[in-house]
Amino acid sequence: MPNDGVTPDLLLQAYSSGVFPMADGRSDNELFWVDPEKRGILSLAHFHVPRSLAKRVRQDPFDVTADKAFLQTVRACAKPARGRETTWISERIENLYGELHRRGYAHSVECWKDGNLVGGLYGVSLGGAFFGESMFSTETDASKVALVHLVARLKLGNYKLLDTQFITDHLKQFGAQEIPREDYHLRLKKALAIEDFNFNQLDPLAPGSTILQLITQTS
Repeated sequence: MPNDGVTPDLLLQAYSSGVFPMADGRSDNELFWVDPEKRGILSLAHFHVPRSLAKRVRQDPFDVTADKAFLQTVRACAKPARGRETTWISERIENLYGELHRRGYAHSVECWKDGNLVGGLYGVSLGGAFFGESMFSTETDASKVALVHLVARLKLGNYKLLDTQFITDHLKQFGAQEIPREDYHLRLKKALAIEDFNFNQLDPLAPGSTILQLITQTS
């Protein structure tokens, strides 16, 4: 393990300062810090659910859980996928986030089908801010359904900021936008000041229709 002083506590401090870590590969023990000039965010107030996805969510095609398989979700996110042959989620990063999860600062949302984990996402929670780290899917729409459930959970739990770090075509359909670093830091400061947040406010058995009502913006 590199003697660079990166601990779970330092990781939390970095997130609260608007900085996050990455690695160059799964077996890379070195971390580097990222503070993008343009930051990707998803507006919780104006999150957009495409009509076809809203129909899918109402059908409840997956059993959706939270924090049931955190490390399994992280490892699935780290696996090579189409268009992503390498990963920034190193084994070291996995271990650090595993410790954050044990402390209650990192969460996952999972989608299951026939008892198998087929999609999900994970991220870090601080105050009223949620920092989305990565998502994966082995079944059509599984990661999208997980994201919709996450947004409903964050809105109900009084979160104010959903950080996506960067913008992808996958996220654009939900209304993701890039904002300047200075604007992001201002929003982050306000979100971190929120004290009455609760990631677990959502009923874990809530059906898709209820999830969409919590979000309200569908088209």
